[in-house]
Parts: sequence; C-alpha cells; structure tokens
Amino acid sequence: MSDTTATLTVPAPAAEVWAVLADFGGIVRWAPIVDHSCLLSTQREGVGTVRRIQSGRRTLVERVVEWVDGERLSYVVEGLPSPLRSLRNTWQLDDGDGSTQVTLTSSVDVGQRPPQKLVAQVLTRPLSKASHQMLQGLDEHVQRIAR
Repeated sequence: MSDTTATLTVPAPAAEVWAVLADFGGIVRWAPIVDHSCLLSTQREGVGTVRRIQSGRRTLVERVVEWVDGERLSYVVEGLPSPLRSLRNTWQLDDGDGSTQVTLTSSVDVGQRPPQKLVAQVLTRPLSKASHQMLQGLDEHVQRIAR
C-alpha cells in the first residue's frame, strides 16, 4: 500500500465544508476532474452510499466505507485499470478558528513485489495531482456558495 496526502486550509467552518463532501452524488459541482456524477444507491449518506463518476473516458464506482459526520469520509474506488488492486480516498476535516484544514489521503495497492511497489510510486504522482485539483475545487466551491 502506498499513500499520498494533500492538505489545504479552507476559510470556512467545517460544517460548511462537510455539507459539500456529504452531498456524495454532487462531486461534479466542485471537482474539476469529474465530468459527471450520480448516486447509484437509494441511500444518500453514510457507509454503503455508492456513486458513479465519469472522468474523461473512464467510469468509476465509489463506495463509502467510513463516514464520521462532520469529520471523515472514506470511499473505495471500483473499476480501476490494471495493475491497480485498490484505491481508497479519505477526506479528513479538522475545524479551526473559522477555517477548516482538509486532508485528502489516497491509498493505492498494486501488490507487494518490488516491481509492483515501483508501479505504486509512479502512480502516486498523478494521484497527488488529482488530490490537489480536488482540494482546490472544494475550496473554490465552498467559498463561492458561502457568498
């Protein structure tokens, strides 16, 4: 397992940031790398909520595996290309004095053999770029709706 972490401070209370993340099917409104999103489950929040996203020509399914209201959201990504075995994104919110530190950790698993570990290291670069783009999009969206 290889992790990449990106952090950004959003000038808004955690409740406002959480409201955007908790709208699990609405990621298309703020993540610039997502072209389309919709819920696949009747459940709209909590563990077990499922959405489908379209990013370019790739369609992925994301399933919530951890949901701590106002603090943390984790989901696994399904439909990944080989050699990826699994990808898990975890959003962590830490409330500050009118601002929120948002941390996005992406954990990728391609296997334990040395060549696979090298692939994991290579994959962390585009994951890191995507994480920064999503954090920036989240920040801009939260500030826009707060006006």
